[in-house]
Amino acid sequence: MTVAAAAQLSFDQLDTPLCDTTFVVVDLETTGGSAAADAITEIGAVKVRGGEVIGELGTLVNPGRAIPPQIVEITGITSAMVVDAPRINTVLPSFFEFARGSVLVAHNARFDIAFLKAAAADLGIPWPGFTTLCTVKLARRVLRKDEAPSVRLSAMAQLFNAATTPTHRALDDARATVDVLHGLFERLGNQGVHSYTELIDYLPDVSPGQRAKRGMAAGLPRTPGVYLFKGPGNEVLYVGTAVNLQRRVRNYFTGSESRGRMKEMITLAEKVDYVQCAHGLEAGVRELRLLAAHAPPYNRRSKFPKRVWWLSLTDEPFPRFTIRRTADDRALGPFRTRTEANDTALTLADVCGIRTCTDRLRADDAHGSKCPPAVVGGCPASRGAVSLTAAAYAQHVELVDGLIAGYADAPVTDLYTQIEELSAMQRFETAARLRDRTALVIDAARRRQRLASLARIDELVAARPDGNGGWELAIVRCGRLAAAGNARRGVAPMPVVDLLTAGAETPDVSPGPLRGALAEETALILRWLTEEGVRIVRTSDGYAEPVRCAARWQNWSATARRARHLAGI
Repeated sequence: MTVAAAAQLSFDQLDTPLCDTTFVVVDLETTGGSAAADAITEIGAVKVRGGEVIGELGTLVNPGRAIPPQIVEITGITSAMVVDAPRINTVLPSFFEFARGSVLVAHNARFDIAFLKAAAADLGIPWPGFTTLCTVKLARRVLRKDEAPSVRLSAMAQLFNAATTPTHRALDDARATVDVLHGLFERLGNQGVHSYTELIDYLPDVSPGQRAKRGMAAGLPRTPGVYLFKGPGNEVLYVGTAVNLQRRVRNYFTGSESRGRMKEMITLAEKVDYVQCAHGLEAGVRELRLLAAHAPPYNRRSKFPKRVWWLSLTDEPFPRFTIRRTADDRALGPFRTRTEANDTALTLADVCGIRTCTDRLRADDAHGSKCPPAVVGGCPASRGAVSLTAAAYAQHVELVDGLIAGYADAPVTDLYTQIEELSAMQRFETAARLRDRTALVIDAARRRQRLASLARIDELVAARPDGNGGWELAIVRCGRLAAAGNARRGVAPMPVVDLLTAGAETPDVSPGPLRGALAEETALILRWLTEEGVRIVRTSDGYAEPVRCAARWQNWSATARRARHLAGI
């Protein structure tokens, strides 16, 4: 039976009492002990809340291979039993939906979670980021050694008089683990453990120093915002965002924080500063700006948002591609690495006939007399005509401009045709390399067109339902968040919009497709604008992307990326 569930819990939501928290207890049977080499043969899961079973899921899984005799002897699951069973690509999404919004529990959770993550990775399914609990770890913390010399599931089931005896079958073992979980919870009743956060804090992998600093979170508000861990010299060590500042920061001092990097940061931290925000979008934008300003040593993401690359055409009669840190109005990007920009430049030069030679040519010169043809490793512009005048060469440049600006996609169409021809000739490796390069071109054009479409709008006002009858409001100017606020339930939103607009920042505009905005900030705003329920209140200009833009090819590009991932490239 599958029971509908809410969205996956975040750490900020886990102060719910244990009796009101939904747990999904899962057990797997597999063809062996290696998540990388073996496969799942059975999944059993039980959903419980408040001591009551509210749903169960159990199914055999066809692993696509023979089950070893030693595994058959342990589990009793034979190859004949699973031959008509569904494959993991059918079962795993159903399990994720069944478990969504719950704390995932398993006996020796590292084993089960490793297999589930490996299956998700093989299928290209994003891991939902489940909050997890291991009953083995909990048992070792709660029970004395003389009381429980072994924490194997069979021993735990016997100790707690489980109604179901473990049989090495997934659903039976999951049911037995439910009884073990409830038995362990009963032992915690007089230990001051009442919520999942307190439970994780109770587990043994929290150092005394880590737990001692928990008071640093005590004075923080329970509102959305950005938090900054600071060291002895008031230097910023780490920046993050939270829906609830106090709860999120408190988790750094509990066992739910398992990252060694963060534990090291906590030992250095002396205080936590914060910036309250109206909603999640403002918090995300302020985080990006603070990361750019401080480059905290313990952050790995987005520390240097200005360190991107752009691909431009030189300003000369016979333009060539050049890779720069800054963008002009005709630039393509941004690219995370120079290598990506260079690969894109080579692909576009080849398909559009843009020269790669470095000779200086005047407007009255002709290109081609000194360049060997492209087929022998020469200049792509030498293909076809022996020489090109500046007027004829301008047609090649127009192909690039059309793709970047979004009013023509002839280069991508030509690349696609070449891939089809190579495949027809069974030159599959060459076709695969060209496929990957084409996907890079499409993604770059799509990224540039989407970001530029928002950045060109002088002012856009948008509203998103806050889930409580009110509205989250954002004033966006030239691709940047200029102001943010809320209209609570019962408050007329338009007067709030007018006040926010009057006090909104006026950004400095500079040349380039993003008009000086940070690409990550504009991308974050775009994701917010495309969320369900977001409405455009008013705008100085229509919000639209080019008609013949790279969006036409985005599904093809996504398929190409999946093929590359499955090939292990």
